[in-house]
Amino acid sequence: MANNNNMICDLETGVCGPAGDSEMELIDLKKPKKTIDLYYVSDPICSHCWALEPVLRRFTEQYGDYFNVHTVMGGLLEKWGDGPVDPANGIHGPADVAGHWREVGEQTRMPIDGSLMIDNPVHSSYPPSRVFKVIQKQDVELASVFLRRAREAVFAFNQNIADKSVLVDIVNKLGLDGEEIVKEAESENGQKLLNEDFALAASLGARGFPTIIMVNEENKGVKIVGGRPLEYYISGLKQVLDKEDLKPKQQPALSNLLEKEELLFSKEIEEMYDLEKKDIDAYVQKELISNDFQTKELLGETYFVKK
Repeated sequence: MANNNNMICDLETGVCGPAGDSEMELIDLKKPKKTIDLYYVSDPICSHCWALEPVLRRFTEQYGDYFNVHTVMGGLLEKWGDGPVDPANGIHGPADVAGHWREVGEQTRMPIDGSLMIDNPVHSSYPPSRVFKVIQKQDVELASVFLRRAREAVFAFNQNIADKSVLVDIVNKLGLDGEEIVKEAESENGQKLLNEDFALAASLGARGFPTIIMVNEENKGVKIVGGRPLEYYISGLKQVLDKEDLKPKQQPALSNLLEKEELLFSKEIEEMYDLEKKDIDAYVQKELISNDFQTKELLGETYFVKK
């Protein structure tokens, strides 16, 4: 047995353990009761929602014991028409989106290629939104995985997620029947499920994406519009709970996080573990076994993939 100077066996207390432990103390092993509903109003082709992923993941990982998450589809783009879609950002047609997306990616370091919107533009965000809703009806967690994979596809890897074959492929890789899921999403029921989300988003007063609304048991809450730093969401949670002493969970080990997520960009790891970009390589080498992951690069940003 290894010698440990901090371990003692005390004849008086009958304890073999760390020196200094009290004989009797009150402890609380219960998780906090989830009294908060968190509504995340989003859209598969919302670039600022993609940019928010590092912050939102850390917030839900560390504070998720306090709230129930409800992801709501907001309907960013039904179709392209003759008039401007977003004149405030200079977006009149799909080609205008490419530069806007690339700018968001460069600013937030969640890379976005964007050239898809010139070469093979996404004609509507409704098809992937309907697929999300059909999967969500069966499995909430798997629906969240689908949404992440869809965003990786459209933003990072330049795939048209309004295209049926792309959607089928993404769903198949989740272990579901892609043809069946997409077929149901294209049915009247798929649109009905999506319309329910539109009505909910409207009732919540969400007009832009991302919007996060946290509501307590008294139906009072806070609304946070746009991608914000982590502190905004922690502060909002404290307000709706009316308490300052929140107890965040420890961040998951990077090996467990990558196992769960399968792909992580450098920015996501930096946000989760309070790291600088320059420290990422050393941290990853320390935390991961080299045979378990691959390091790749996209638009000047490093990302890590589970083998």
